[in-house]
Amino acid sequence: MCGIIAYVGDKYCKDIIINGLKRLEYRGYDSAGIAILIQNEKVIDKEQQDKEKEKNQNKDNNKNKDELIELIGNEPGNSSAVKILTAKQAGKIKDLEELLQGQNFDSHIGIGHTRWATHGAPTQINAHPHSDCIGKIVVVHNGIIENYAELKEELIQKGHKFISETDTEVLPHLLEEYKDGDFLLAMQKLIKRIKGSGAIVALNSDFPDEIVAARIASPLIIGIGKDGNFVASDMPAVLEHTRNFIIVNDFETIRLKKDSIEIFDIDGKLIQRDPFKVNWSITSAEKSGYEDFMLKEIFEQPFGIKETMRGRLIDGNLQFEELNMTEEQIKNLNKIQIIACGTSSHAALLGKQLIERWARIPVEVEVSSEYRYKDPIVEKNCLFIAITQSGETIDTLAAIREAKSKGAKIVAITNVVGSTVARESDSVIYTHAGPEVGVCATKTFTAQIIVMYLMALYFGKITGHIDKEKYAKIIEELEFIPNKIQLILNDADKIKKIADHLYKYRTFLFLGRLSGLPIALEGALKLKEISYIHAEGYAGGEMKHGPIALTDTNTTVVGIVPKDFVYEKMLSNIEEVKARNATILTIATEGDDEIQKYSNYVFYIPSTIEELYGILTIIPLQLLAYYIAKNLGRNVDQPRNLAKSVTVE
Repeated sequence: MCGIIAYVGDKYCKDIIINGLKRLEYRGYDSAGIAILIQNEKVIDKEQQDKEKEKNQNKDNNKNKDELIELIGNEPGNSSAVKILTAKQAGKIKDLEELLQGQNFDSHIGIGHTRWATHGAPTQINAHPHSDCIGKIVVVHNGIIENYAELKEELIQKGHKFISETDTEVLPHLLEEYKDGDFLLAMQKLIKRIKGSGAIVALNSDFPDEIVAARIASPLIIGIGKDGNFVASDMPAVLEHTRNFIIVNDFETIRLKKDSIEIFDIDGKLIQRDPFKVNWSITSAEKSGYEDFMLKEIFEQPFGIKETMRGRLIDGNLQFEELNMTEEQIKNLNKIQIIACGTSSHAALLGKQLIERWARIPVEVEVSSEYRYKDPIVEKNCLFIAITQSGETIDTLAAIREAKSKGAKIVAITNVVGSTVARESDSVIYTHAGPEVGVCATKTFTAQIIVMYLMALYFGKITGHIDKEKYAKIIEELEFIPNKIQLILNDADKIKKIADHLYKYRTFLFLGRLSGLPIALEGALKLKEISYIHAEGYAGGEMKHGPIALTDTNTTVVGIVPKDFVYEKMLSNIEEVKARNATILTIATEGDDEIQKYSNYVFYIPSTIEELYGILTIIPLQLLAYYIAKNLGRNVDQPRNLAKSVTVE
């Protein structure tokens, strides 16, 4: 959660930092701030400031811009000629940008931050950056300092004064304590004192040509540009400036200057690490003519699925060298454990069904956030699969570390090259869905499902539990799946018309069986996430065990009813809720006329083999959630209280 960008170079930094923060909005935030080092104290145009004072006299609880834009560093004890200008605001980046409009200052080094509140309310005073006592040091931080209360008390006893409610504020004060002529050394001492997680980036007016940073369990990357260098929490922040990156690993510190980059390990030893180049362009992270990122990413799914299959599905055969497992190891598997959170856990549930059906290997699915607290059993010949779109989900990271400590072999499924989960696993399967800016997972979910299909089929072939004819038929159908998804997307207007009727309902029940159950759970989650409507997913047969009590004229029931093994059972479940006067929307296979007797609305999907219906039935449910949320005026790309990558517990 949160976003960081920092720049040092030949260009003026204000616009670079503000634009970088905008590129990171998808991570979720409630306030934003910026700090820059300046050589000249006369940085704010006085005449312009007086005009802004008059315009904003009653804005922000009567706070004027001169109260929100602060020139720090004039405190007693600060002899530095260089000062630090900070500006921060609760609310959106546009509010911060408006605050800075008309301010006349030039600087070539600065840091910016978007905050998602964990300690302290989302207020201006709690927003980052935070400074030390005398205004020489400013810090931005993503993560949680678990021992901050202990550190804060220690620092107060030494005379340090705190003004915010945040855990982050202990960091600049610790750096102040550790100053000894080398700012980087102070950062290296700091990371040995704190417990928890953090990507930490700092400026010091005594060192006006450098940025220092450190990483503990929160993502941090270095961008290498022609006119300077960058530090950021994610690549889209700086893609318009460079495609050359270095990943910062846990417990590493960095010193960044405009023409040099130094990386040090936990012991202070200099590390040499070659940069890598990414193929994503900035246009990959823009809307490309769509109204929202979420809609764009829904429509990108045929391409994302093709990319995920590319190199693995070749001339009717599967290749999975990246699994890094011999056929003998696969044949000897006694069990597979899959861990994931949120949307990824629904892909895991579908994967469980497929692996057990095609490969006959027992599979357990665990929620990452619960796994490590259960004292889990890791059996001999057990494969551990971690699914995470970002590769940085803190609960999933903790789970793989727990499993690895008990001897498990770890396979990661993620969308982000070089992510922490990828680096800490024995092997990695990348989904290649491309950058996903919308907070709600859409194209990364279907890419994860494709990986589950391919992996289950691959295991089934090796274990001998799937015959050649069935294997060939599944391969053939998988190759057609992108085209069939495109056919569904071509009918998006039909879903929109249905959403125009259903958006006023306040309770939705999503029902499915077998492969339809994970899709019901995901469909309900999508609707909850972006529309804020109460929605639940259930196994169709469980309705009579309680949920049917909720069904009445105010309820919409969404049934996943493709022509599969449990079709007749699902018809009975739909008939039960229809008898209670619920409004019924069914997702059904084309040519199914019978379903119309049970439904107020029907959306048809192309026919496929029954195991593959999951990836087709989710597409209309993604669209349904999107159009209902739009009817309600919701921000679908940045739903309230949510963040793209959950990097704190």
